[in-house]
Amino acid sequence: MNAHRRILWPGAVAGAVVLMAGACSGSAGGSEGTGSTDCVHVIDEKTGETGKECLPLAPESERVDRAEPTFSNPTEVTNPLHPNSDVDQVIMGGQVDDAPFRTEVSLLPGTKTIKLDGQTVQAIIQQYAAYSDGRIHEVALDWFAQADDGAVWYLGEDVFNYEDGVVADTEGTWQAGKDKAPPAMIMPADPKQGDVYRPENLPGVVFEEVTVKEVDQTVDGPYGKVEGAITVNELHMDGSTEDKTFAPGYGEFSTGNAGGDLEAVSLAAPTDTQPGPLPTELASLDRAARAVQDGEVTDADLGAARNAWTAYRDSDAVPKLLQTQMTRDLGALAQAVGAGDEEETLGAALRVAQNTSDLRLRYEPVRTVDLDRFDMWARQLGIDAEAGAEGAVAGDVTSLELAWERLKDDVAEADAAAVTADLREAREAADRKDMEAAGQVAPSLVEDIAEVRG
Repeated sequence: MNAHRRILWPGAVAGAVVLMAGACSGSAGGSEGTGSTDCVHVIDEKTGETGKECLPLAPESERVDRAEPTFSNPTEVTNPLHPNSDVDQVIMGGQVDDAPFRTEVSLLPGTKTIKLDGQTVQAIIQQYAAYSDGRIHEVALDWFAQADDGAVWYLGEDVFNYEDGVVADTEGTWQAGKDKAPPAMIMPADPKQGDVYRPENLPGVVFEEVTVKEVDQTVDGPYGKVEGAITVNELHMDGSTEDKTFAPGYGEFSTGNAGGDLEAVSLAAPTDTQPGPLPTELASLDRAARAVQDGEVTDADLGAARNAWTAYRDSDAVPKLLQTQMTRDLGALAQAVGAGDEEETLGAALRVAQNTSDLRLRYEPVRTVDLDRFDMWARQLGIDAEAGAEGAVAGDVTSLELAWERLKDDVAEADAAAVTADLREAREAADRKDMEAAGQVAPSLVEDIAEVRG
């Protein structure tokens, strides 16, 4: 559910349901009756050990996710507080564990078939891609379906957690209808103060209990006030809690605070889009960002990027979070260049390019921006291969694959075949840690996507 996901900690047993005897049921709500409350045991975040203490769960009578959902038209998501009601892509930013953190949350084409208690439900697929310090950190495919009453249910996710560009584990993966996992309500049809629901409800594997704190709020959006937001408090398996805000046109809007881990919406498309051509100042910034990513950054390149950023910032509204990130990353780039730190120069230059692509979503279709993101990662593949950075190369290929998943269904067959073949070659080279082969396929991928772009 959340951008910085809480998953099963090391040492916990996949599939284990940590409930007191007799409290578990296969129903959507979890336990039967309305007078009793489950004992979901606390799990230590560091060790994965199950404690004796029970989480402070809300009374069953306050839960609004007790009824079995009916799914007649599950892929038509209209709930305004769920992002996929009218959003194609949401970009979030902030910091996690003292590192710049950025996520792309995108609606994918197609559906996922989920079998629940003898019925087949088609769920929409949301791709979640998180980047820490500009590099791939976590990927998840989330499956959602809207019930007939307007509530949106979470039907599971495939999770891939990365370390140095390579999948470290898939902890947090679950699917409704398997291993006693029930469907879990992620957003009520009409949330009210005091409502309680569980967006994830397989204790010992994934678990969250949410209480609605405030409704009908007005929050500061990327480009103005947003009405109709809600704030909830989320309880996790380790006993910790955090507040989150959800807003129409965005879905999850913010979590955490500026003093610690923070993730908040940078902008969303089409919610924050504006008709008209790409401003000349933003086009100049894009060219400058490409230059610092592609080359050995000189003082002239750095100056051009700074000047382009200043010109754009002074000419157009820039979301506060993106303004903070770009200022930070250009500062980090200048510091790295001054110190002669090649690795940090590469990282900061990549983050500047990512920020610029996000800003372009204001004026260009998601598809156009994703095509250029593919090009950006193909060029980065060549840069990292030349540097001999095996983990970075593996992560670059993953980022290319993620962008391609969003693009491939709207590509001519011959062009799609060329991209697919070169991506396969890039993946095989990365898996072999063959930097020469990875570097050789990078220009082909750049050419491939140029053909797709037309």
